[in-house]
Amino acid sequence: MSFTPNDVKKLRKKTGCGMMDCKKALQNSDGNIDLAVVFLRERGLASASKKSARAATEGMTFAGVYEKTGVILEVNSETDFVAANSDFKKFVINCAESISKHDPKNLDDLSEIKLLNGISISEELNNKIATMGENIKIRRFEKLDGLVSEYVHLNGKIAVLVKFSGDIALKNNQDFILASKDIAMQVAASNPTYLDQSSVDAATLEKEKNILKEQVLATGKPAIIVDKIVIGRMNKFYKEFCLLDQNFIKDNNISVSEYIKQASKTIGSDIKIEKFVRYERGEGLEKKQDNFAKEVADMIKS
Repeated sequence: MSFTPNDVKKLRKKTGCGMMDCKKALQNSDGNIDLAVVFLRERGLASASKKSARAATEGMTFAGVYEKTGVILEVNSETDFVAANSDFKKFVINCAESISKHDPKNLDDLSEIKLLNGISISEELNNKIATMGENIKIRRFEKLDGLVSEYVHLNGKIAVLVKFSGDIALKNNQDFILASKDIAMQVAASNPTYLDQSSVDAATLEKEKNILKEQVLATGKPAIIVDKIVIGRMNKFYKEFCLLDQNFIKDNNISVSEYIKQASKTIGSDIKIEKFVRYERGEGLEKKQDNFAKEVADMIKS
């Protein structure tokens, strides 16, 4: 029995599954829509699609370095209970390893990558949704090549990658390993927005200066000294938001830039930070507000 594009459309509407999954199901069921639904349910795809609309703001972030490649990603679940599951953690780590071996440009590319067991990431993700009973989403990832260091804080609450300039052989230098880890921890703890002052975009600078200028003028300071005061306050802005200007977390008497200079002497080779990436679990996502009293009351009524 053959099937038409309209049959695929009907199956998609009935199950919420993707077009390619629906075509495959109809092929395996010889065009029978009811059997195709069973096929999708057996593989957890139908139930996975229904769960896909549910909010997933827990989960974990992860960062790992594989030879000359660093990978950072965030995978979300609905609850911290699932996030603590060893199978969930293994899935996240397997995704990171797969990213390191391929070059996905976006989440669609990533979903087609095959894991070591030969199953695509999208198929394995649906399997995890079906077996764990929660919506699970790969939210974002990034890949950095070169001399990279990683740090993961609080079992996946925060993950950081830092890329340095320098000889790749430094990755085995113990002094570099310690220094690079310190920098990654700095990024995790202080959450800088920019690398240095030159990284701050012009629009942000102009906006910040105008705000500070209005604040100073409101205090009644003479106009002749306003600009000097604004410059001083902008230095505070840089110290808060620019990584190299921040106070070093292990020694507040020096800046991160000064620490790097000291570390370079110890290492015996100049190192510079080229880029950093920081993911915090669930940042920017609207979290569901649980009302446990209402849930209990509703259970009693039912």
